[in-house]
Amino acid sequence: MLAPLTNQQSHDDGTLSEDEKKWLTMRAEGGFGLTMTCAAHVQKVGQGFPGQLGCFGKEHVAELRTLAKEIKKSGSLAFVQLHHAGNRSPEKLIGAQPVSASDDPETGARALTTEEVEQVIEDFVAAAVRCDNAGFDGVELHGAHGYLICQFLSSELNMRTDQFGGSLENRARVLMNIIDGIYTRCRPDFTVAVRLSPERFGMKVAEICEVYSWLVASKKVDIIDMSLWDVKKEARDEGYVGQKLIDIFAALPRGEVRLAVAGKMMDPIDAEFALSSGADIVALGRAAILHHNYPNMYKADPAFIPRRTPVSREVLNSEGLSDGFVEYMKAWAGFVAE
Repeated sequence: MLAPLTNQQSHDDGTLSEDEKKWLTMRAEGGFGLTMTCAAHVQKVGQGFPGQLGCFGKEHVAELRTLAKEIKKSGSLAFVQLHHAGNRSPEKLIGAQPVSASDDPETGARALTTEEVEQVIEDFVAAAVRCDNAGFDGVELHGAHGYLICQFLSSELNMRTDQFGGSLENRARVLMNIIDGIYTRCRPDFTVAVRLSPERFGMKVAEICEVYSWLVASKKVDIIDMSLWDVKKEARDEGYVGQKLIDIFAALPRGEVRLAVAGKMMDPIDAEFALSSGADIVALGRAAILHHNYPNMYKADPAFIPRRTPVSREVLNSEGLSDGFVEYMKAWAGFVAE
């Protein structure tokens, strides 16, 4: 699958641009079985970066409907990743004080009230309904990388005393309530994925294993997408040292749920390692940027060697990246040739 990738290509109001549509449809045409958008914010104040795709209003639906149709035309599944940046929303960008699970002096974010938390849950669900109505096959809830859902999961950041703070069950309540709402209000075959981080951002391996088990037990989630940073990385938490993160999560009972993994998979052998370790789906990021047709190339030649970075602006343009996306990629050390 195409991993959800920040690219800053959409319009300032969150509506889909032609550049963004081209980037995504090229990946669907290139053989990706599941094509996922970048993180799409579900509230205006949840925007995390300039040029971010939006999914918070009816003004976004028409272009999303066109995108879903174009992706599915190539036989790929079409997904939107739903997101709220929380304390990582820049105040200058959103024009308001950022919000989080609790007051956060480091970022200047304030704690959401209980009523505002309920509204966040409703806005995630409403965004999923928009995606359903626009013809997408499913959505992924971004519960990783220190964004708002992850901020609620964090025992280090979430200091709430209401039903959304304290125990892990309470800290996971936002995520689980969003899932319940989607399950109730979207069509029965609408697919739900959840992206999680097992480490960093206040995440503990043991707690994420627990959340993983709750997602499976709910029977309302179809894909759990583990962002591992490196599929060969070993855990650092006490009790897990020496074990590969992928092995820990692949070993957990998951019933009919599919396990997706992401993290430094460039060559086909890396993807094969992930699959042989028990993953069902590999989520490609940088490799998909370098080759819009990576799956088709791999199908034609399982021994093919992808491009190596740095690569020129012209190569990236030919792979469907707009000039703005290329400028954003310059923040990735050694990716764009100067």
